[in-house]
Amino acid sequence: MTAPTLPPPPALVPMTHIRCEVGALVTLGPAKYGERRYVPLGGGTVQGPELNGTLVEGGVDWQVNRADGALDIAAHYVIRADDGGLIEVQSDGMRHGPAEVLARLARGEAVPREAYFFRTVMRFQTGAPAWLHLNKVMALAVGQRKARAVLLDVYRIT
Repeated sequence: MTAPTLPPPPALVPMTHIRCEVGALVTLGPAKYGERRYVPLGGGTVQGPELNGTLVEGGVDWQVNRADGALDIAAHYVIRADDGGLIEVQSDGMRHGPAEVLARLARGEAVPREAYFFRTVMRFQTGAPAWLHLNKVMALAVGQRKARAVLLDVYRIT
């Protein structure tokens, strides 16, 4: 039996770069799927070819630190575009890598993003007229964790 020919994959178009200030990790302790925890999200910047603005302080990154060493991520926050429009962001994904690399991240050490996997799929919701097209966009973010910030390169999926 011959495998079907697949169409070419969708393209990734650079959309924006997000720098999000993060607070201290809060753990809720062991839960049924792993350690349940969250990280408060502060302000930040949004700069890119398609979207510019700032992060509204008050978002949250909910996480499950799984027994297999992977971290499930569910971040929820708001971008204030330069024109004042508010855009809700839901970002779901995971981070994993070699145990020694993850230990360095946990200590707040600088680790190049190529040393571990950190990806999220982003969805947007807004009522701002200039940004209504984002309600139909999915994006892929490639992340990097810093001691007090998260950096995300965001690519619109076509």
